[in-house]
Amino acid sequence: MIDVLNLTKDFDDFRAVDAVSFSVSRGQVLGFLGPNGAGKSTSMKMITGYLRPTSGTAHIGGIDICHDPLAAQKLMGYLPEGAPAWPDMTPRQFLEFITRIRGMDKAASRQAMGQAVETTELHGVLDQPIDTLSKGFRRRVGLAQAIVHDPDILIMDEPTDGLDPNQKHQVRAAIKEMARAKAIIISTHILEEVDAICTRAMIIDRGRVIVEGTPSALAARSAYHGAVVVTVASAVAGAFGTHLETLSGVRAESEIRGEETIFHVLNDPTSADTPTALFAKVQALVEQKSDGVIGLALDAGRLDDVFRDLTRGADAELSL
Repeated sequence: MIDVLNLTKDFDDFRAVDAVSFSVSRGQVLGFLGPNGAGKSTSMKMITGYLRPTSGTAHIGGIDICHDPLAAQKLMGYLPEGAPAWPDMTPRQFLEFITRIRGMDKAASRQAMGQAVETTELHGVLDQPIDTLSKGFRRRVGLAQAIVHDPDILIMDEPTDGLDPNQKHQVRAAIKEMARAKAIIISTHILEEVDAICTRAMIIDRGRVIVEGTPSALAARSAYHGAVVVTVASAVAGAFGTHLETLSGVRAESEIRGEETIFHVLNDPTSADTPTALFAKVQALVEQKSDGVIGLALDAGRLDDVFRDLTRGADAELSL
């Protein structure tokens, strides 16, 4: 559904996007990650035809965005950064306008608007001027215009920006449901969003793709992948830490969170134990010294650690 082919964008002597390539099929949600200024929004503007690339192109449903942008744009819904809209319109007027320029008749427009309003929960503000709405509601108006024509392809820049936790949950659930029949790209800096809704994730830094894979595969790059997490009452943390020191081939890090202390137990670099063997070793200790132990789990890895490791230095990608 989406094929991005060596997209490159220069602004004078500055290369904002450098030969980015990837593809997204129906049923997939690609999370586009990167620090501020990495080139995410610029890439999305080129993919959607709102910014012409210096070189490269994108095929949307088989249509070259550079050669026939209007035909390609008919297939997609786009939520740009900031969700711009006419501030003196109401959400109802704005969505009616969007359906008209999308070529819908009145009956199709009413049905499409009803579905978009239901999905984004705009019922209570439909006749209120957009410039009087909160940031979260303005964002939802932008999302409604992106999905109102039920496109096969959705491209969204920070779709949950400005939403409260309940609104984020509702929008993420809507994206997961829509992904069954669509190809979706979302740009986000909220790493929990990647775990919640993305089937694949790509990290971009300084305009280049650093790494791509499933969220779990990327998280497995974390130094904490396979660590054993033991939560104990802080009152017994000192004693439990002493018990951990008796285990051979392990090292432990602790973090105090009020009345609870969390130990992350990892294999020593010289140890040949697998994560399963490490877990069994720690579990045996917990069974013997269970006083104050609240929880025991295996860490799947931390995407935020991987993100920082890959984007914090000019030579980060060389470690790959």
